[in-house]
Amino acid sequence: MTHDLPDRCDLLRFASAAIDVHHHTRLADGEAVSRTELDDLHAHTVALFGLLDTATTRTRPHAPAAGDHLHNARIRLWQVCEHLHDAYHAAPRADGRRPTREACASRLPDGAPDLTICQRRAVTAARLRQITTPADLHAPAPGLLRR
Repeated sequence: MTHDLPDRCDLLRFASAAIDVHHHTRLADGEAVSRTELDDLHAHTVALFGLLDTATTRTRPHAPAAGDHLHNARIRLWQVCEHLHDAYHAAPRADGRRPTREACASRLPDGAPDLTICQRRAVTAARLRQITTPADLHAPAPGLLRR
């Protein structure tokens, strides 16, 4: 059975090209990244985390050393997701208001529809708790690597 759909590597190349185009055409100089852009970037990074999670799960039984590297990359990508989530909550709102120190310290979500980023984070965090240990998350170089 033949398909006219591009293979998975083509899809990744298309996604990478789209990010590159966005980077060079949509990000204005002298402006902070908006909360909407941070939310979209977080969504993309979480999707990439899911892809890396699947790749790690499929690779580890067949190529343990490569699987270890993928596992470590997956942990690092989670850390990127966390920083994007925090940047979102620290960024000014559309009306120009900035979150108060108290709101930031209490880590209160901004409410719907802004809660979407928090829901996405919660789902990804649940998956991360299944595949890592707290020590993995805080290690300067996560996990042991097989050679």
